[in-house]
Amino acid sequence: MDILRRNTDYALRLAVNLARHYGEDSLSTRVLAEAEDVSYQLACKLMQKLHAAGLVESNMGPKGGFRLRRGPEEVSIHEVIEAIQGPLRLNRCLLSDGFCTRKDSCPVREKMSHLQEQMNGYLKSVTLGELAKQRKPAPKRRTNRRRSKR
Repeated sequence: MDILRRNTDYALRLAVNLARHYGEDSLSTRVLAEAEDVSYQLACKLMQKLHAAGLVESNMGPKGGFRLRRGPEEVSIHEVIEAIQGPLRLNRCLLSDGFCTRKDSCPVREKMSHLQEQMNGYLKSVTLGELAKQRKPAPKRRTNRRRSKR
C-alpha cells in the first residue's frame, strides 16, 4: 500500500515545476501536464485542488495559467499532500483522540504517534523551493516500437 497516492505524486511534480518558474509568467495546465508527463484532464483536476487550497493562483486569458501564490521556500510538500489527499495518517487510531478507546493504554499508539510526528515534521520541512533546486534530467519515455531486424 502506498502512503502517497499517485495523484499526489503528480501534484507534487506539477507544483515543483511551478516553483522552478516562480516569478515568471503563469504556466498553462497543458504546458505543465506535458512537462511532467501527466494527462491533461488529471492535471486540470489537480491544479483545481491546489487552487482551492490556496497554494496556486490562476489567471485567465491568452497568457493565463497557474503560478504559486507564495514563494517556493514558503510552500511545504506537506501542504501539497494535504491539498490533494487530505491528512496522512500511519494508523486509523491517529485520526483523532476520540477514535480509539484504548488510546491511553496502547503501547502501539504511543510509538506510532511518535513516528507520525516525525513524518509530519519532515514533510513540513521540505519545501517546493528545495525540490526545485534539484535539477535532475527527466527520464526518457519508453516506446512500444519494435526494433526492425537487420
